Amino acid sequence: MDYKILDFHTHAFPDKIAEKATENLKTYYKIEPVSKGYYDDLLNRAAAANVSRIVVHSTATKPSQVVNVNTYISDLVDAYPDLLIGFGTIHPLFEDYKAELARIKASGLKGIKLHSDFQIFDIDTPKMMPIYAEIVRLGLPILFHMGDRTLDHSSPHRLANVISEFPDMVAIGAHLGGVFRWEDSLKHLVGKNLYFDTSSAISMITPSLAMEIIERHGVDKILFGTDFPLSDYESELKYFFDLPLNDTQRADILYNNAADLLHI
Repeated sequence: MDYKILDFHTHAFPDKIAEKATENLKTYYKIEPVSKGYYDDLLNRAAAANVSRIVVHSTATKPSQVVNVNTYISDLVDAYPDLLIGFGTIHPLFEDYKAELARIKASGLKGIKLHSDFQIFDIDTPKMMPIYAEIVRLGLPILFHMGDRTLDHSSPHRLANVISEFPDMVAIGAHLGGVFRWEDSLKHLVGKNLYFDTSSAISMITPSLAMEIIERHGVDKILFGTDFPLSDYESELKYFFDLPLNDTQRADILYNNAADLLHI
């Protein structure tokens, strides 16, 4: 059976910073990337794997980066409108967040990406609540980086607090709810009103643990993702197809669930 594929979790950087950004990821996560992070490499790998659509993310680690990051993602999507879908970003210390969130939506970006470990804030900090309220008002999904070996900023219990406060939020917990924190994901997030993506997860845990999370959470709330440039289609699809899922479940995770979420 041929499957349509939508990769919900990728990163691609401007040429002048791609290698530095990817090296920073390597240093932080102690994972050897498959690529230097150039966007044309992502596009070439996606074409070789017959991927239909790609969601591209980036994160502003400083308030001063927010506008430039969002403009870069928007311009990249404009250059490849039939392939790329963009998520913007915001920073908790960015002052005019309402105007920038409105610009994100007006530019055609489909959601917001937050990486609280790199942006140095707790997901459930009170200072983020007005920002979340505005994002929810605008109807934008939020993809949260989840989990860390040593930091607590992105722990699953913190996202559980947020979605409890905002029941209408469309939240996506990356990495099956918490890279290196999958037991916490089972405890605090599984079965709740949010999506998970598979990026940096199914390649790191046993198939039995992956299936426990997927089945208990619900196949209809799982999205396929690679986390390029940390991984790519050859390896992630191999891990995915090793999971004991049926054809309908595979089709939903690889494309249908994301297409419904993004209204495409």
